Amino acid sequence: MAILNVTPDSFYAGSRMPDRAAVERRVREALDQGASMIDVGGYSSRPGADEVPVEEEWRRVALGVETVRRMAPGMTVSVDTFRSEVIRRTVGEFGRVVVNDISAGELDPGMLPLVAAHDLPYVAMHMKGTPQTMQSQTDYRRDITTEVVDYFRGRVAAMTAAGIRRERIILDPGFGFAKTAGQNFALLAGLHRLCDEGFPVLAGLSRKSMIYRTLGCTPAESLAGTVALGWECLRQGARILRVHDVREAVDTVKLFNAFRS
Repeated sequence: MAILNVTPDSFYAGSRMPDRAAVERRVREALDQGASMIDVGGYSSRPGADEVPVEEEWRRVALGVETVRRMAPGMTVSVDTFRSEVIRRTVGEFGRVVVNDISAGELDPGMLPLVAAHDLPYVAMHMKGTPQTMQSQTDYRRDITTEVVDYFRGRVAAMTAAGIRRERIILDPGFGFAKTAGQNFALLAGLHRLCDEGFPVLAGLSRKSMIYRTLGCTPAESLAGTVALGWECLRQGARILRVHDVREAVDTVKLFNAFRS
């Protein structure tokens, strides 16, 4: 899953695509390097990110989705948003997409019914609070993996009660969202437990602070760490890697599959 941030403020400067020319360059790059899916986001979810009005988020998402549809009509597109209004407009204008929701439906009560009504694939992520507050909510009663697994059992019940089919559900443990560095590594060590729940798991570790702060470097210098942890996610059963660096992730998947076979 190639990240396409149509934003001016994403945490990794190299992923910011604020205008049409930059978006087109990024889409062409992702296609050339072998992406399986392009994830379009118009609202930075980095810790402490500014609030984005829904109309501005929609403008950004529409720019990204339109570009992908025009340049690669057969490419799978996901939309990274927690707002049902953005998905409603996207489906109305561009057709079916994958929904990538950092809140697992908890920030917008209209999201789950809308996803069910259109029978859309749905990525549900674990987070506490909002992007503005999540890093102040890192207290958990039990170990982080148990907390995340139990959270998803409850959210899967809510999704299926809303009418979302189980085969449409993908789980994202939410590395870096309401988690300390230590909790992120503990969650990585226990990722197989989430994979054992029977749903495809998406891992989004690319260039995150658990890598660059541990290594004492910057996000721009954290590619090697991203590749290393991506392999570990695959080893434990993750099915999708959400990344900034497509070629390196594609190579990682190819090598992992060769190793496994």
